[in-house]
Amino acid sequence: MQIVVLGAGYVGLVSAACFAEFGVRVICVDQDNQKITRLKAGNMPIYEPGLDELVLKNIERGTLTFANSVSSVLNEADAVFIAVGTPTRRGDGHADLTYVYQAAKDIAKSLTRYTVIITKSTVPVGTGREIARIVKETNKKAEFDVCSNPEFLREGSAIGDFMRPDRVIIGCESERAAVVMKALYRPLFLMETPMVITGLETAELTKYAANAFLATKITFINEIADLCEKVGADVQTVAKGMGLDGRIGRKFLHAGPGYGGSCFPKDTLALVKTAQQVGAPMRLVETTVDINNKRKQGMAKRIIDACGGKVEGKTICILGVTFKPNTDDMRDSVSLDIIPALQKAGAAVRAYDPAGMQEAEKLLPDVTWCRDAYEAMWGAHACAILTEWNEFRALDIARMKTALKQPIVIDLRNIYRPEEMKAAGIGYWSVGR
Repeated sequence: MQIVVLGAGYVGLVSAACFAEFGVRVICVDQDNQKITRLKAGNMPIYEPGLDELVLKNIERGTLTFANSVSSVLNEADAVFIAVGTPTRRGDGHADLTYVYQAAKDIAKSLTRYTVIITKSTVPVGTGREIARIVKETNKKAEFDVCSNPEFLREGSAIGDFMRPDRVIIGCESERAAVVMKALYRPLFLMETPMVITGLETAELTKYAANAFLATKITFINEIADLCEKVGADVQTVAKGMGLDGRIGRKFLHAGPGYGGSCFPKDTLALVKTAQQVGAPMRLVETTVDINNKRKQGMAKRIIDACGGKVEGKTICILGVTFKPNTDDMRDSVSLDIIPALQKAGAAVRAYDPAGMQEAEKLLPDVTWCRDAYEAMWGAHACAILTEWNEFRALDIARMKTALKQPIVIDLRNIYRPEEMKAAGIGYWSVGR
């Protein structure tokens, strides 16, 4: 089989590389000529563990190639995936489908044979129908079907998520299209991966429902953490007790500064807007969005309070600026709320992140970027841990105390034990403990 993947961003590039690993011939298309040139040379535009090796391996095998125009590569494709960005639209919070609909037009102009058009991008309910309308309007002779195949890739473990998924959701309404989709995912069928084949609208909504539920779960445990602090309970033990219940599960019950990233913030907001638009408001998700926004904005105050209520003229060390470990993604990271708030309060910020500093420099220009965690701590009046990178989990506590001007650590990810820090003579603040 041969497929085309439109979009060499996070979802598109990972999907293209993984399908190529399955043995499918894949052409990944992006209009960014510089990105395509880099990819052809084996240079990754994003940080994702194992992706560079997988891309290079399949370039050498000949199963993965890159191009900058869909018109030159679609004539032999059995299917084309739309994996372009769907950011939050400015002004109203809806998903911006400009790139999706432009991709649909570009595909329609180039269709010469039956092709399955698949949305991999996260899109609101009704997008598949609109893509079909656009293709028919653009090319009345086009022979095609539209499918929805939402991705469930976690940044930092995306390759494993694609190769060994919990499930595959396929929204299609034609047996001909279903045959193509099953052939593409045949390696997963052989592994007995659950396949849910349903209609377009159901598949589109499933993605949003899943992300909204996980975001709500995070927000719930964060509110429990606030209660724990007031009554003297330990949120980690509460979460463990909850998670051992099979009906609840332990994942996404980690208290912290709030969720961020490329999916949860925009997907929860898009779901709220869609629900309002059709007259079925989702109050629980609306509240989740509101609580999370306020939580991120309030995290700087925790750091300031730990510093005695004032940081003017002080230096604060920040460890981790990406929204989660094992990625360089800065989208909706809590650091984008915390660092400017500290600077506004008069603090100087020194920071270190294992992978995100190149992206972060563009967004946080007045930060002193350091070579490692200890350099960032040197001479600082406090150290705040914002991202739970593995290399921050076993720092030398004695060396931390020596490096810091004042022995204050604010651990927003709960990666250290309070009694351990207390024994070392470090003033320690965490979340929900």
